Amino acid sequence: MGLSQVDIEKVKHLHDEKLATQYLFSCIDESEALQYALQYSTDAHKLQFRKSGEPYIIHPILVASIVASITDDESMTIAALLHDVVEDTDIGIDEILENFGSDVAHLVEGLTKIDTIRDSELIPSHSNEKLIVSALSFRKMLLASIEDVRILVVKLCDRLHNMLTLDSLPHHKQIRIAEETLVVYSPIAHRLGISFVKNLLEDLSFGYLFAEEKHHIDNYLDTNYHAIERKLDNFKESIQKIFLSNGFCEDEFEIISRIKHRYSIYLKMQRKGVSIDEVLDLLAVRILTKDAVKCYDILGLIHLNFQPLSSRFKDYIAVAKDNGYQTLHTTVFYNTAIFEVQIRTFDMHKTAELGVAAHWKYKNGGNNIKLDWLNNLGYQNENVEDFYELIKHDLFSDDIVVFSPKGQPFTLPRGAVALDYAYAVHTDIGNCAKSAFVNKVKAPLLRELKNGDILKIATSDETTTRCSWIDAVKTSKAKTNIKLNCNARIREINMQYAKNIISTAMNLNYSRVCEWLDGIKYEKVLNIPCDIDTFRDIINRYIKEISQNSRFKQFLSRHRFKLKSFEFNGVEIFSVSHISDVVFDYCCHPKVGDEIVAFLEKGKAHVHHKMCKTAIKKLQQHEKMLFVRWAKQNIYHYNIIVSMHNEKGALAKFLTYLTKLNIDISSVELGKENNEYIRYCEIGFESDEADINTIRAKIDKKIKVIHFIRTDDAYKN
Repeated sequence: MGLSQVDIEKVKHLHDEKLATQYLFSCIDESEALQYALQYSTDAHKLQFRKSGEPYIIHPILVASIVASITDDESMTIAALLHDVVEDTDIGIDEILENFGSDVAHLVEGLTKIDTIRDSELIPSHSNEKLIVSALSFRKMLLASIEDVRILVVKLCDRLHNMLTLDSLPHHKQIRIAEETLVVYSPIAHRLGISFVKNLLEDLSFGYLFAEEKHHIDNYLDTNYHAIERKLDNFKESIQKIFLSNGFCEDEFEIISRIKHRYSIYLKMQRKGVSIDEVLDLLAVRILTKDAVKCYDILGLIHLNFQPLSSRFKDYIAVAKDNGYQTLHTTVFYNTAIFEVQIRTFDMHKTAELGVAAHWKYKNGGNNIKLDWLNNLGYQNENVEDFYELIKHDLFSDDIVVFSPKGQPFTLPRGAVALDYAYAVHTDIGNCAKSAFVNKVKAPLLRELKNGDILKIATSDETTTRCSWIDAVKTSKAKTNIKLNCNARIREINMQYAKNIISTAMNLNYSRVCEWLDGIKYEKVLNIPCDIDTFRDIINRYIKEISQNSRFKQFLSRHRFKLKSFEFNGVEIFSVSHISDVVFDYCCHPKVGDEIVAFLEKGKAHVHHKMCKTAIKKLQQHEKMLFVRWAKQNIYHYNIIVSMHNEKGALAKFLTYLTKLNIDISSVELGKENNEYIRYCEIGFESDEADINTIRAKIDKKIKVIHFIRTDDAYKN
C-alpha cells in the first residue's frame, strides 16, 4: 500500500534503466500492453537526457512504478510511461489513440493539457516575482478543467518523482518547483485523500524552501529519537496489554506509531509562534482492526483507560469525509504526554493512505471517474492539520516538594513542571529558562515533577516567549509571567504594525511616520491595528495637522486618504487603494480567530499569522501593510470544561451567568471525576464573540476554566 520510506529511497537512487524496469515490474504484473508501452516510450525518448545526465526514460519508468504502487489500473501505469511523449516529442495524440486505445489516450491528453495550463498560468521560472499568486490561479484552472481524477493522480506521482530528483537542478529552479508543489500539488493530494503523497510532497518542498528550519527540526528529532521512540513504545505496549486482557486476540489488531511530519511541525511552530520543543502533540498511534464494530470497542477501552480530551473526539466512521476517509479520532493523556489516537479498519487505512486511488476498479466499466466533491477542491484555504489543546488535570491534588541543588525546598502543586520550579526560584530564571536538569539528568522544561526531585535550571541571556505554554504550567506565577511576556511581544509587533500601515495608507516615509507618532499617546498607537475607528482618527488627525501648512495643500488636493473596505474569504481589508484579492501564504496558515497581519503586494493582501517569523521579518523591513481583520461572522462555536464547587445550585448559577453574557448553551455534561468538593462540567455553547480571549476573561472571573477551545475554524473540509 503506497510507498514505504525504503521504497522512496530506492526510487530516489535508481539511475539505471534496467534496474528501474525491474523495479516497475515488481510493482505491477508484466503484460504485453505494458511491455509495448515501455518500448514505445523508450524509443520516443531515446535521444533525450535529464539535467542529471541520465537517460530520460528512467523518469517515466519510475513515475509508472509509483503509480503502480498505489493502484493496479493498467491504463494509468501505461499513461505514466507515456506522459511526456506528446509534450516532448513529435508524436501526436492521434498516434497514442491508434496504438493504445481511447482510455490511455484520454489520460495522456489530460496530462499534456496540465502542462499547457501550467505554461499559460504560471509566471516563468526566470522571473523574480513571487510565485504564489499565479500558482493559486494555476491550481484553480487545473481543477476546473480536469474531469478524470486519475489524471491528477498520475500527475501527482510525476511531481513526486520530480521532487525526489530535484537536486540536479539550479537553486532558483528548485525553489520555484518546490513553491509550486506546496501551493498546487500538495493541496490536491490532500483533497484526493492520498495522504502519503501529500506528506511526502510537503516535506520535500519544505526542505528546499525552508532548509534551515527543516535542519533544525531534523536535528531535534534525531537528538530526541530514543526518548520519542521510548514514549511511543511504552504507550503501544500499554494499549496492547489492555486489549489482550479484554478479549482481543493478537491477530485482530495492529498498532502503528508515527511522529508528526516535518512540514506539519513547522506550520504549528509558525502558527503558535513557538519553538520545536514547545510543540506538544508530536506523538500519535494508529490502531487497525478487522471491522467497524471493533473500532468502537477499541475506542471504549482507550477512553476507559486513558484520560481523553473529550472535545477532540471525532467520528469519521459514522460520518465519513467527502473523499471517503473514515477513522475515529481521539486524543488522550499517558504519562503526562499527549497522544493522538486514530482507530480504523485495515480497509479504511488503505483509503486513508491512498484516497480515491484505493477505489479505481468500478464494476460498471466507466473510465472517467468524476467525483461530485471534486468541484469543491479549489479552496484557497487549506485545512493543514488540526492542532490539539493541552488541558490541565490533577488541579486539586496534594502539593509536592522539590529541591534546589543546594537542598532548598520548594512547594508546588501536584502536576507542576520544571518551568513552574524555574519561576518559583526567580522570575528572571523562568523567563530565560532553556532546559532543566532533574536529578542531574537533562530534561525538558515541561517535565512533570515528582516529590523529592532535585532541579537545576539552565538559562539563556534573553527572555523566551512561550505563548502556547500557559495551560501547560500549573502555578499562577508561571502563568502570569508567560502571559506578560506574550503580551509584551504582541505590543511590540502592534507598534511596528501601526507604523507600517500608517506609512502605507498615507504614502509617507517610514521615518516621517515614526517622528509624527512620537507625539501621540502610546496606547492609542497600539490600538491602530486593532480598531478601524482609531486608524481613521489617526489619518484624519494627520491630515488636519498638515493642512494648516500651506506647502501641503496642493499635496492634499491630489491625494484622497479614504479607507475603503474589501472582503474576501472571510477576511476584511481596509485600504486607500484597490485590493483585488486576499492570499493566504503557505508559511503559517492562520485560523479564524488568530491574530493576523496583511502585506500589500501588487494589489493583493497577503495574510499571515501575527507570530509568523516570515511576517515578522517583513514587518521589520517596513514592507507595505494593510489593516486586516476577520470579517464578522454570525456565530462561533466553543467548548469549555470548568471545575465548580460540589454544592447545591452551583451549576444553575453558572449557567445563568453564561446567559447574561449572551451565550447560547447547546450541551451540558457533568464529568465522572467528581469528589466531595469538586465536580467537572463540560459545556458546548455558541456566541457572536469571535475572540476566545475576550470570552475567557469574562468566564475566568466567575469560575475555574480547565479547557477552552473554539470548535470551528477557517479551513472546513
